[in-house]
Amino acid sequence: MFTGIIESLGKVVNIKKNKKNFDIEINSEISSKLKIDQSLSHNGICLTVINVENETHTVTAINETISKTNLNKLKIGDEINLERAVKVGDRLDGHIVQGHVDETAYCTHITEEDGSWIFTFKYSDLSKNITIEKGSITINGVSLTVIDSKDYNFSVAIIPYTYENTNFKNLKEGSLVNLEFDMIGKYIKKLHGKLI
Repeated sequence: MFTGIIESLGKVVNIKKNKKNFDIEINSEISSKLKIDQSLSHNGICLTVINVENETHTVTAINETISKTNLNKLKIGDEINLERAVKVGDRLDGHIVQGHVDETAYCTHITEEDGSWIFTFKYSDLSKNITIEKGSITINGVSLTVIDSKDYNFSVAIIPYTYENTNFKNLKEGSLVNLEFDMIGKYIKKLHGKLI
C-alpha cells in the first residue's frame, strides 16, 4: 500500500525486453536503500524489485501491466515517480493507494496560473470509473484532489513543489498518464450497483 506522496524521481537507464516482459533499470536516490522482493510504486504501478546494484534497481513489468499502463511508452532517460510502500504507524499524508493502475488518460490541457498549474485529463468514455469534485485521484503515483469533475475528464491543481519534484514538469498536452481511482469510491460504486 502507498500514499501517493512521491519520495524520489528515478531515471530510466535501461529497458530490456524479456519475452513479453520488460526488465526496467532505474537510477535514483533511493535505489541503494531498496531490497530484492520489495514493492515499489513506479508512476503509480506497484512493481517488485528484482535487483539492486549501486545507485540503480531493476523491476520486471509483465505484459498485462505493460498493456494497461503507460509503460509501453517508456524510453531511456524518462523520469519516473517513485514511492516506497507505507510503513505501519506512518502518517497517511496522501490517500490509500494500492499501486494498481485502473486505466490511462491523456493530458488535454495545461494552464499556468501565476505560480501553480491546472492539468486536465481525459479517460475512456467506455470507462466505468468516476471522479467526484474534491475526491482523490492518483496520477502517475501522485495523490491529488480532483477539481472540475466531469464525465470522463477532470482537472487537478499542481503546486510548485509537486511540479518540481515529480514528473509533472515533463507532461505536455497529449502525454499519457496512469490513473488509479479512489479505492473507497470504487467499493461504494460497486456496492451501489448491486443495491439498485
